[in-house]
Amino acid sequence: MLVYQVERRVFDEEYISSRLLHKKDRTPKTVGQRVADQFRCSSGRAKSVVLSLLPILSWLPSYPVKEYLLGDMVSGLSTGVMQLPQGLAYALLAAVPPVYGLYSSFYPVLLYTFFGTSRHISIGTFAVISLMIGGVAVREAPDSMFPLNGTNVTGFDVDARDARRVQVAVALTTLVGLIQLFLGVLRFGFVAIYLTEPLVRGFTTAAAVHVCVSQLKYFFGVKTKRFSGPLSVVYSLIAVFKDITSTNITTLIVGLVCVVFLYGVKEINERFKKKLPIPIPGEIIVIVSTGVSYGMSLSENYQVDIVGNIPAGLQPPSVPDFSILPNLVADAVAIAVVGFSMGISLAKIFALKYGYSVDGNQELIALGLCNFVSSFFQTFAITCSMSRSLVQESTGGKTQIAGLLSSLLVLLVIVAIGFVFRPLPQTVLAAIIMVNLLGMFKQVRDIPALWRTSKIELTIWVVAFVASVLLGLDYDLLLSFFVCCLFVCLFVCLFVCLPIQAAECSGIKIFHSNSSIYFANCDLYVNSLKQKVSLQSFISGHRTLLAGHFWLVDCSQSSSDTEVFKYSSSTAVSDPLRPAQHTPTHHHHHVSVTAVLRMTHHSNSTCSVRVHGGPDH
Repeated sequence: MLVYQVERRVFDEEYISSRLLHKKDRTPKTVGQRVADQFRCSSGRAKSVVLSLLPILSWLPSYPVKEYLLGDMVSGLSTGVMQLPQGLAYALLAAVPPVYGLYSSFYPVLLYTFFGTSRHISIGTFAVISLMIGGVAVREAPDSMFPLNGTNVTGFDVDARDARRVQVAVALTTLVGLIQLFLGVLRFGFVAIYLTEPLVRGFTTAAAVHVCVSQLKYFFGVKTKRFSGPLSVVYSLIAVFKDITSTNITTLIVGLVCVVFLYGVKEINERFKKKLPIPIPGEIIVIVSTGVSYGMSLSENYQVDIVGNIPAGLQPPSVPDFSILPNLVADAVAIAVVGFSMGISLAKIFALKYGYSVDGNQELIALGLCNFVSSFFQTFAITCSMSRSLVQESTGGKTQIAGLLSSLLVLLVIVAIGFVFRPLPQTVLAAIIMVNLLGMFKQVRDIPALWRTSKIELTIWVVAFVASVLLGLDYDLLLSFFVCCLFVCLFVCLFVCLPIQAAECSGIKIFHSNSSIYFANCDLYVNSLKQKVSLQSFISGHRTLLAGHFWLVDCSQSSSDTEVFKYSSSTAVSDPLRPAQHTPTHHHHHVSVTAVLRMTHHSNSTCSVRVHGGPDH
């Protein structure tokens, strides 16, 4: 009997640090050399710059028409059906007439098709951004500024007020676009790292509270003023309940029916999503309710507030009112950062799922161009919408051709059939907004999960939520960002972070990082690992490093950004668009991580990752 005995040396951390890892001798470049490298021009560099600024040129020439076009068409029509009512509804949040929501659902979507790097997100109106714009518009153009002169009637000039609020929203959008463009040109895409997931989720949950409270007056049909600034949620609730006795019963009934219908459709889509070829468009309630309102003359007979006049056609371009920009700088910075963080976080999720990359700096430039250029056509600031993006992806959308088709559907409504929606009750739009917020309210479930895994991230979540509800969305963002930066400083001060190093041996690649892993550097760790060991391709649908069986240290998706090490023994990795099932792990410990990747030339390549970090690891 023939017996083989193979002995392999086990590398410990001390041996790796002392014998294998060593800094490479490099000759530093002078400042002049670095400047010359940046301004050196060649055909390859020029092509790279053009493809970077216009990502559509990198995929459109090789667009597989037979494979992708049908899916993109179905996805574009499905997303366009959602764009229409959401554009009208979110215009109410932005305190501008509904038609401006349609404008904001056309121009930016069209532009993002050419300049965006994500293939799946749906650009357009979004509740949080619209609410922030509405707060600024109400602050700069309150009802008291537009009294009815020459009459004894108590009230205000609605047309003059709306015209002024449109000017404020458009000027604010121009400034937001300029800020995003400026940050993109200066390569400030990394700021999204410090908007950690607990901060964004706490912020958006509080924003959902603001949005829901702001829609109560439309839902009950009561006449109350709109509040902004600190404690605006409290003041709005008090105003609604003080006037609750004047509720329009017809308005309330229509709103309740729409909520029940939309919630039922949402549950059916969620429960039977594997069996349905495309999600049922609950927004068809808009068409039904418009017909009912027109047939029963709800506005004339029952005093139900309706959308009203929707001008046909597009408005000619005009220059925004730059005289009011100095009052809007702080608000524009907050909206620019929030809009970018929403867009890049969702874009990264889809990029991880489908195995492509998104460029944070180019996303800043794309959003900046969408906001800046579109503002000359009377739009308000936009970002991506999670609900529409999920519909665009789940209905077969492969590229931004789907977004292009959805924008053309919106254009058709603006030019030809916008008048059809004039009898649409405003309470229907309020119902659409409230039901779409359910996903954000479910983020409250993060609290018990964070309590078990990371008290620090729980603190960030709670601070972001409470500050947003009480202080307002703009002040909260600054406070939450300060708290995140404070925790980053604590990590840097407490733990010595050595530079990431890589050394190559025969058949083995060793990647060593002697630093604590947390939300601000986990992306850097993963990107550096892929770059230094030349692992450029991910298998579609799974965050895998190599084909075949392997052990993977997963840093890319977790319930909290600091839960960076989760062990998997095969390619069965959770879907990044669904809540992942996490096993208990240790957080915020100072660990020294060494990844040893042994690669062979066989078809079933293997990859092993060893993590050394003390007895608890």
